[in-house]
Amino acid sequence: MTSEPGVSDDWLVDRLAPRPVVEGDLIHRGKVWDLRGEVVDLGESQVLREFVDHPGAVAVIALDEQDRVLLLQQYRHPVRHDLWEPPAGLLDVEGEELVLAAARELAEEADLRAASWWRLVEVFTTPGGSNERIVVFLARDLSAVPDHELFERTDEEALMVPVWVPLDDAVDAVLAGRLHSPTTVTGVLAAAAARARGWSTLERVALG
Repeated sequence: MTSEPGVSDDWLVDRLAPRPVVEGDLIHRGKVWDLRGEVVDLGESQVLREFVDHPGAVAVIALDEQDRVLLLQQYRHPVRHDLWEPPAGLLDVEGEELVLAAARELAEEADLRAASWWRLVEVFTTPGGSNERIVVFLARDLSAVPDHELFERTDEEALMVPVWVPLDDAVDAVLAGRLHSPTTVTGVLAAAAARARGWSTLERVALG
């Protein structure tokens, strides 16, 4: 389906369209997310769907003055891989604004602050099996977090390896299938596409 000349392209948008939930059960309550089962009325039929109930997350594509992107190597046990990812984290602070959560994660995982922020892209990571939604921000005008404010990282985060990669090299790695994290793939490609448009398509956001 394509729009005819003179017809708006606004139809090409994912729209919120919830179906009635007939019944629902909490199958498992986890430390970070839960597993739920819901019977959904589709009109012609009712179906049982099980899914991960996720709090959501944010990620940060941090670019320096040389258009290098910061990636962190982190072990992800479900896929048994060391993945190269941007700084990211859960929306686990009640009432916290998205951009403030992103700034917090940038400071905690990369010891960095950013003076300039844009909303870059957002994605449902696994819409057939989870309601996880990740909002990816672009951060620029970077500076180091003062030593007395450094965050003490633990568990997998304590072993993260940071690297600065030219954005074009990161794009090549994504297109060659060498990088697999959804925040890396979507964030890197979105940043490259936005740069090609002179950054004019991005929505700037303010901290606080």
